[in-house]
Amino acid sequence: MCASDAADGPLEASILVIGDEILGGFVQDTNSGWLASRLVSHGVDLSQIVVVPDDVAAIDEALQRELSRPRPRIVFTTGGIGSTPDDVTYEAVARSLGRDLEVAPELARRIDGALAWTRAQGLEVDDEFADHMMRMARIPAGGCLLRRDGSWAPGVRVDVEGGIDATGGASIVILPGVPSQLRAIVTSVVEPEMLAGRGRSQAVAEVTHGFPESALNRCFARLAERYPDVQVGSYPGVPMLVRLRGEPDRVATARADVEEFLRQLEAEPGGARLRQAWARRLAGDEERP
Repeated sequence: MCASDAADGPLEASILVIGDEILGGFVQDTNSGWLASRLVSHGVDLSQIVVVPDDVAAIDEALQRELSRPRPRIVFTTGGIGSTPDDVTYEAVARSLGRDLEVAPELARRIDGALAWTRAQGLEVDDEFADHMMRMARIPAGGCLLRRDGSWAPGVRVDVEGGIDATGGASIVILPGVPSQLRAIVTSVVEPEMLAGRGRSQAVAEVTHGFPESALNRCFARLAERYPDVQVGSYPGVPMLVRLRGEPDRVATARADVEEFLRQLEAEPGGARLRQAWARRLAGDEERP
């Protein structure tokens, strides 16, 4: 059984994206961006997203690095839990934690059913065939399944030093790489059981404007001095966008400062002309210097 009583302190997270196909450019990783957005919605800070190959040593190195970060921490892994020889995530996590692999009976029953179905189609299923399939049922010792109804591929939670429910603990959540399967497990099991109520109270505010980004550099410098606890991002586009994230009261005050800076900029001699000239450049009516 995995623990369920929440520990003190805000939860932080890391993501390990596992797969040669990602590093080779054959498959685009969409899981980490989606998962990051879900973490933000729960106020859980994401420290790192790392992409590693299907290699036991590389996974071990990345996992140990993320486990060394401040705790309580949840480390997500995505991919590498199939039946082919390059699916080594279970093995790598177990080895990194100094644990054995053990057969999860529920997964073994599912795989036995799949093997029986395959035999019924007339294909020979020898011991080697069955052994490769059964790799999907061998999870790190002490792990528990993150079940959802009707799912073939559950997630697996492995707690370290009491898991996220203990002060100084961490939990590794092993997820499939197929986006639909990953999202179903996260929304139906991980979010309600592991993320809800565990993050900081956070707000996100966005301010749009029509000036060149560089015209707001003085504003950004002041925000960094006055609100070091608020994350500030500036993003080019039409319109330009400033995004603020942090505690609600601090974000509200920082947003008011940005809006006041923009009002003053508009009121300065040449401010309105600068905005109009920038709009023409973005529209392609003027060449950029």
